[in-house]
Amino acid sequence: MKAWQDWRDYRRFQQLSPSHRNIVFYSETHQDWHHLQPLIDFLTGPLARTVCHVTSEPAVPFPPGERPGLHTFRVRSSVLCTWLFQTLRADVMVLTMLDLHNFQLKRSIHPVHYLYVFHSMGSTHMVDHENSYDHYESLFCTGPHHVAELRRREELKGLPPKHIFPYGYPRLERLVEIAAAHPRPPSASTSVLLAPTWGEQSTLPVCGERLISALLDGGLRVILRPHYQTTRLTPRLVEGLVARFGTHPGFRHIDRMEESASLFESDLLISDWSAMAIEYALGFGKPVLFVDVPPRVRNPNYADLGLEPMEMRIRRELGAILPMDRIADAPRFVAELVGSSEEFRARCAALRAAWTFNFGHSVEAGAREIARIADAQAGVGARGTVPGTARPQGAA
Repeated sequence: MKAWQDWRDYRRFQQLSPSHRNIVFYSETHQDWHHLQPLIDFLTGPLARTVCHVTSEPAVPFPPGERPGLHTFRVRSSVLCTWLFQTLRADVMVLTMLDLHNFQLKRSIHPVHYLYVFHSMGSTHMVDHENSYDHYESLFCTGPHHVAELRRREELKGLPPKHIFPYGYPRLERLVEIAAAHPRPPSASTSVLLAPTWGEQSTLPVCGERLISALLDGGLRVILRPHYQTTRLTPRLVEGLVARFGTHPGFRHIDRMEESASLFESDLLISDWSAMAIEYALGFGKPVLFVDVPPRVRNPNYADLGLEPMEMRIRRELGAILPMDRIADAPRFVAELVGSSEEFRARCAALRAAWTFNFGHSVEAGAREIARIADAQAGVGARGTVPGTARPQGAA
C-alpha cells in the first residue's frame, strides 16, 4: 500500500506544470519541518507563490489545512526518492539536508538551483563532513561564523564562490517568543534538561547513568530528552535509563525532539557538543553545563581553516564545562550557574545580536530571497545559473 502511495505521489509530482515546480522544498523527516515550514508559509501566504513540498517522512501527517498554492507529496521509498532527485525538473530546490550529491541523493541531471537552509547554528567544519556543503548553489546562513567558514573553505580549496545569503535563524526567534510568553514560575526545586548529542562518545553512553544518578541524588529534577538518533540507533540505551530512573519522582523522559515545553520548564541545559546549546542559551537566557566527553569530529581537517568552531566557542561563552572526573559534582556546577542567571540573560541578549542575521524578520528576508532566485532561475532556464552564483565544482 505504501509503495503504491509513493508511486502515486511521484507521478502526481511529475505531472505538475513547470510553473508549479518553480520552488520545491524537500524534507527528509518531520524534524526538518520547523525549519522549512515558516518559509513555505510566507511564500504561499504574503507572497502568493506556488510551492511544492516533498517529504520522505514515513508517518507524521502534513500540517493540517488545505492552502492555495501548496502541493504536498510523500515519497518514502529510497529507490523512488533517489530517482526523483536524479531526474528532478525544478527551478529551485530548498532543503536542509546535508551532503547533497555525496551519498545516494544526487543532483539532478537537469539544471536545478539547490538552496541549503541551515538547521543549526553550529559550525560547518568540525561536526560535518569537509565537503558537506560543496554541492549547493546557495546557502542560507544563520550568522557571520557560517559566512567566514564557507568563504575560507572556498579560498583554501579553490572552489567557485557560492551565493551566501545572510538569513538568520527563525527557530531562535520563536524560542525567544516562547520564553516571553511562558515565564518560568518560581519553584522550590531546580530542573535540568539533559539533551546531549548522539554517538558512541556522547554523554548518555559514556556517563548517562552516573550523571542522572548524581543529579537526582543532589535534589535536582531531571528531564531526559535524548537526540532522536540516539533513540533510533541505540534504543536499549534509552530504555535502560528509563527503566532505571522512571519511577523516581524527579525524573521525566521526553521522546519528541520537536517539543518545546521542556525548554522553558527547565532552569539549565546539560549537553556536550550539541549546537542545541546555542538555541537554548540565546533563546531562553539560561546557562548550559557542557559534559566534557570527546568532541564530535567528522572532518579531521577542520583546523586547516584556522577558525574556532562554534561548538568550542560556546563552551566558554554560554556556561561551564563539567570534567569527566567530576560527574558527582554536577549538582554543585548547576547551582553556581543558575545563581548567576540575571547577568547571564543580559550577556545572551548581546550575543544574539552578534551571532545571528535579521533577528526578528529572518523568515520574510529568506522567503523573498527564495522568490528572487526562483524568478531569476526560471528566466535563465537551461542557459546557465542565476547571476551572482556559480555551479558547484564537480556537480552533475
